[in-house]
Parts: sequence; C-alpha cells; structure tokens
Amino acid sequence: MRSVLITGCSSGIGLCLALGLKKAGYRVFATARKPNDVEKLKQLGLESHQLDLTSSESIKLAMNEIYSQTDSLYGLIHNGAYGQVGALEDISREVLEAQFQANVFGWHELTNLVLPVMRKNNSGRVIYLSSVLGFVAMPFRGSYNASKFAIEGLVDTLRLELINTNIQLSLVQPGPIDSHFRANAYLSFKDNVNMDNSNYQANYQGMIERLKSSKLATYTLAPESILSCVLHALEAPKVKIHYRVTFPTKLFALLKRILPSRILDKILSKAGGGGKR
Repeated sequence: MRSVLITGCSSGIGLCLALGLKKAGYRVFATARKPNDVEKLKQLGLESHQLDLTSSESIKLAMNEIYSQTDSLYGLIHNGAYGQVGALEDISREVLEAQFQANVFGWHELTNLVLPVMRKNNSGRVIYLSSVLGFVAMPFRGSYNASKFAIEGLVDTLRLELINTNIQLSLVQPGPIDSHFRANAYLSFKDNVNMDNSNYQANYQGMIERLKSSKLATYTLAPESILSCVLHALEAPKVKIHYRVTFPTKLFALLKRILPSRILDKILSKAGGGGKR
C-alpha cells in the first residue's frame, strides 16, 4: 500500500483527494491546520495530523509523527493554501509575507523534508496544486498570483535538479472549482485590507458581492475533476508536467502562447470585470 501525504484536507479539493485516494487503495495521511478539522477527518476514517503550513514547528512535528507510522512516503500532494484578495496598493508587506508563508514557504519546507526519503527509495511523486493564476495574472488577486507564480518557478527548477532520479513532479492548474475558496478569501480580505482609504472602493463592492455569492462561476467544476488528474500523476509511468483543469485554464494557456502581452492584458482585465468576476 503506497502512502500519500495531503495538505489542506479540511474541505473542498483536499477532502475530495483524501477520500478518493483512500478509496483507490492508498494509505492517506490527511492533514489540516485546525485541531477540530483533524478530528473530523479521523471520524471519516482517515489517518489525520495537524499541520499548519505557516509554522515550521508544526510542519516538523507532523512529519515526525507520520514517519513514526511509516518508513516511506510515495506521494506528497501540496494543496493547503488560501487566496488573499485586494489591490496590491492595499496589501502590506506583512500581509504578503503571510500569503507566502502559507502558499510557498511551507510547501518548500515540507518538500525538503520528504525528498530525502524519496531519494533513498529513488521513487516518488510530488504534486502541486497551482492555478490558472500561476501563469496568468488577474487584478485584485496579486498576492495569490505572486504565490502561485513562485510555486511554478520552484517546481520548474526542482524538476531540473531531480532529472536524474525517479522522482517526478507535476503541477495541477485548476480554474474555478467548487470549494470554500471564495468564502475564505472574503475573510482574509476583511481582516487585512482597509477599504476606507483605498482607491478601489467601488471595485471592492463588486468583488465582495462575488465572494459572498453562492452562485458558481461559469465553467466551475467539481473537486472530483482534480482527483482524476492526481490519480494519473501518481500512477502513470511518465506523468504530465502540467494538468490543466477547466476551460478557462486551457483557454488562457493557449492565449498566453499566441498573443502579445498587451493584448492578453486587455483580455485579462476584462475577464476580471473590475473585481466582479
């Protein structure tokens, strides 16, 4: 039974992956940031540990616990992250640092704790849940954009450094997926962005309506669409470097290749709808 560690399993994509991979015969270590979420995962029959990606101590403690239960990890799936929205003019250094702590630095540290075991076995798969916003930018999502662009750069480099091993890396790049992402983004916006002194108050009103709405964005897919990609990335003899999920991701990947940057900027600006979309 191959062992797989997944971060961010409290809901949405992470929970779907944990349950789906367990059903497919994997031994799943499902992690979450909050203790009550860990207990919920255990009640669902999953082996679960608390892991806060913003805390080096939490990451090391979780890995010590997991390695006390298995001497090998075949797969690491980076999923735990959040989206900090707001115009970059309104994002402080501290808020941007917090975004990178969760979405980049924690992922990097966790990878470095897993790679020695994978190198010893000369086998393993590391899968990163990136985004369409990992290769194109949209307004009012700059912090999240930057974190996903950073992940893609790290993965592209690490893939080259591991080229002579049997450790394979993949980037899954979803567009809109049915999850709690928008609700969590709204909470981080309220906590970290001061609307009163912003040049973008009108934009934020539309953005808040979108984040609070229960209406799904066009082309939104269920989390199960990610599961099929992850299964392929774990089981295929030769994995894909990029798994592009949803129509917007595939469309913008094409447009980025064929259009001049200024024309693509106009399309992306219009697609963002001034924060409303």
